[in-house]
Amino acid sequence: MDSPGNISWAITATALVLLMTPGVAFFYGGLVKAKSVVSMMMMSFGSIGLVAVLWVLFGFSMSAVENPGQFSGNPFADLGLNSLASGEGSNVALIGVAYGATFAIITVALISGAIADRARFGPWLIFAGVFATVGYFPVAAWVWGGGWIMNLGTTLFGEESGIAVIDYAGGTAVHINAGAAALALALVLGKRIGFQKGILKPHNVPLTLLGAALLWFGWFGFNAGAEWLSEDMGRVGLIGINTLGATAAAILGWIFIERIKDGKATSVGAASGAVAGLVAITPACANLTPGWALLLGALSGIACALAVELKFRLGFDDSLDVVGIHLVGGLLGTLYLGFVATEQGLFTGGDLRLLAVQAIAAGGVLLYSFIVSFLIGFAIEKTIGFRVTNEDEIAGVDLVVHGEEGYALAEA
Repeated sequence: MDSPGNISWAITATALVLLMTPGVAFFYGGLVKAKSVVSMMMMSFGSIGLVAVLWVLFGFSMSAVENPGQFSGNPFADLGLNSLASGEGSNVALIGVAYGATFAIITVALISGAIADRARFGPWLIFAGVFATVGYFPVAAWVWGGGWIMNLGTTLFGEESGIAVIDYAGGTAVHINAGAAALALALVLGKRIGFQKGILKPHNVPLTLLGAALLWFGWFGFNAGAEWLSEDMGRVGLIGINTLGATAAAILGWIFIERIKDGKATSVGAASGAVAGLVAITPACANLTPGWALLLGALSGIACALAVELKFRLGFDDSLDVVGIHLVGGLLGTLYLGFVATEQGLFTGGDLRLLAVQAIAAGGVLLYSFIVSFLIGFAIEKTIGFRVTNEDEIAGVDLVVHGEEGYALAEA
């Protein structure tokens, strides 16, 4: 794994995943009002700045545990990575740290879509920092760093069973985590002024399509990046074709539902379908045959296209459908493995045990993230205030919060 080829792929994958967060900024930025685009994109860029620093200082130390019973690693074990940087093999180890940081960054950035058009930037950064510390870093340890989720199959069924939770690239740690947190913040901040179906239109559709394209591009690093740690990178081909195929099928699934419901297939729907497919294939990319991946993509496009309507039925304002896409897509991809994971799923040679551990892992992360995020958001709202005033929301968040406009169309 320390060959020049593997190291080159590792740093390339890290750059690809880092690019995904600006992709989120473009994707979200095009969907909001023209007077909110700067604010929306700044929440993603603020996440890059803050979460990367926290990851280097103590987040990486928290992301691995010595036994499954630990909540997280010791944040002071290697403060600022001084020991790791000066130790043997630091070159390879530090690339792994940088790669892990990009996952933490995008998880936090995804949450911001639920509170578009009405959140203050300073409180958002406070939330981002606290959530990263108690919401993402420990969950990463649970899923990938030796924690209870990573060892759930052994705990329940014994080591000889060979059962283990499958989450290759972040269905639980990233998407369910972010989606549950988004639902909590949407409830804390309440609805936007004039919230109802059909009122709030995307202000810049090409910007959203650009964001979706950057996300799809970067997702190959997101899904296949960790293969640099293997001896022969033997699953890169499978991961690559599944990332392509599931995403393409999800586009078709989403616009099919749009055509039935509304009579037209939209470009925003195609972009949203692509993201839904990427979300669903994330945990499953290395453990499905391509045919099953295509079916997962189609199902995710259909399910998420229907799920985004729930906010109008249930009355919560998830502005940019983080819940409908990331929470629902993450749950679908994680549970789907319990049925058709290669040689392990209920219908592909296994039994109910894999489905059981997948469901427990997904449910555990969902409940934990929702409760923690609700408490953090509620505390911020009741102390310094999280939401802008109604007057500022109407006037435009960009000028009020950042003193900038996304589009300088008038003569100076």
